[in-house]
Amino acid sequence: MAEFAKIKGLLVAPFTPYKDAAAEEINTEIIPAYARMLHDNGLKGVFINGSSGEGYMLTKEERIRLAEAWRSAIEWDDFRLIVHVGSTSIKESRELARHAQEIGAFGIGAMASPFPKVSRVEDLAAYCREIAKGAPELPFYYYHIPAFNGAFLPMTDFMRVMEKEVPTFAGLKYTYESNYEYNQCMLYKDGKYDMLYGLDETILSALVMGGAKGGISGTGNYNGRVLTQVISCWEKGDLEGAKKAQNYAQDVINVIAKYRGNIVAGKRIMKLIGLDLGPNRIPFHSIEPEEEQAIRRALEEIHFFDHCNKL
Repeated sequence: MAEFAKIKGLLVAPFTPYKDAAAEEINTEIIPAYARMLHDNGLKGVFINGSSGEGYMLTKEERIRLAEAWRSAIEWDDFRLIVHVGSTSIKESRELARHAQEIGAFGIGAMASPFPKVSRVEDLAAYCREIAKGAPELPFYYYHIPAFNGAFLPMTDFMRVMEKEVPTFAGLKYTYESNYEYNQCMLYKDGKYDMLYGLDETILSALVMGGAKGGISGTGNYNGRVLTQVISCWEKGDLEGAKKAQNYAQDVINVIAKYRGNIVAGKRIMKLIGLDLGPNRIPFHSIEPEEEQAIRRALEEIHFFDHCNKL
C-alpha cells in the first residue's frame, strides 16, 4: 500500500457555477475568486464535481474543464484539490482519474454509482479498483454517501477489502449518520486511513467521539468561518466555544433545510454573500426570487452576515 499525507482541517465541496439562467453553460471565469474566498476564510482545499457540484449532471468535458480551472486557480501549497471522478461508466471514470493525475491534483475520489445499485462490498471495491487504476500515483478516497446511491454497506468490511484491492486507497469521505461506524473506521488499523467527515451538522461529535482530523463540508462554502471555529475551539480545549459554534452552524442549516437543502439554497446563499454562481441544473428546482428574499430575512435574523465567509 502507498502512503499519503493525511488531510488536516476542513475542505469544501464547491458548487458548479453556471453562466446562464438555464444552467447550460458552466462558468469557469469565477473560479479564481471562488478559490481565493475559500482560502482566505480558512478552508484547506476543495473536493470538486461531487454531490454539491452536481457532478453526475455534468458532461465529461465539463468536469475536465472545471478540474483544470480549479487547478489553475489554486496558488497555495497547502490548499488541496481532490477531484470526484465517479460516474456510471468505468471507462469515463478512469479517464477523469487519469486527467486529474495529469493536471497535478492532490487526489481523486468516487462515490458508489447510482446505477446499478451495489449490494456487496466486494463489488463496490472492484468498482473503485478499476477507477483508481487511472491515477496510480494519487490517493483514492471513497465517498460514502448512501442516501444518494443506496449503498448502505458496512464500511469497516469495505476497508478490509479495499486495502487488499486498491494500493492507493487513502480513506473515506464519510457522509452518513452513524457516529459509531465512523469511530470504528477511524480506529481501523490504529487510524491508518483518512476519515474525512462530511456531516456539518455533527462535526463536534466526530471530533469528540471519532477523533476526526479532517473533513469535507458543503455548508463551508458560505459558513466556513463558523465550522473552522468548531474545530479550532475543540483543539484549544474550549468545549463551550466549540458547542456554541456548532449550534450556530445548526441555525444556518435549519434555514437551508426549509428551501431544498445545501445544493439549492446553499448555492443561492453564495449570491447573497457576493459570489453569484448561477442557478441549479434541472431537475433541481432553483431558488425563486421570493424564496431568495425569505432566505435573506431568515439569515439576517440569526446575524448570519456577521459570521459568514467574506470575499
